[in-house]
Amino acid sequence: NSYYVPVSVKVDDLENDYEEIVKGIDIKLPIYTSLNIPSISKKIEDYSKRFGIYDALNKQINDYSHGMRQKIVLIGALIHEPKIWLLDEPLTGLDPQSSYTLKEMMKEHVRNGNTVLFSTHVLEVAEKIVDRIGIIRKGELIFVGTINELKEKYNASEGSLEELFLELTK
Repeated sequence: NSYYVPVSVKVDDLENDYEEIVKGIDIKLPIYTSLNIPSISKKIEDYSKRFGIYDALNKQINDYSHGMRQKIVLIGALIHEPKIWLLDEPLTGLDPQSSYTLKEMMKEHVRNGNTVLFSTHVLEVAEKIVDRIGIIRKGELIFVGTINELKEKYNASEGSLEELFLELTK
């Protein structure tokens, strides 16, 4: 099973209670997986503690910052334990600690034999944590492989992924 986490979800349209928001994400996303309520509550508690928002769960969603809303959306997807994570700019709006936590969770998910696909415009992050990359230029996928394969293909032993990306997408 897989879950897609968009770069932003309008959580304002959902109920203010965090459990309703997390359950409501099923309505907004295309895949539904039912879990028993005690299991969901425990997972919400675990993930909210990892993301540092446990103490804010009973606040009104309208009072949440963009980053807190992003964490709720992530929790809403992760509680279903999908094998494939599809994350669109997942670090946008996250504080440094939560960003680090999510990157570690992504690595852990992959170490456990699962898949994480994520888009990012922050190529330094991609360079540090991905096994394989895809580069899109004007809607066309021009490369898929490891960073080393990319450097070999374009004879670019020196330089960062960002520098190579900028050269390839001119």
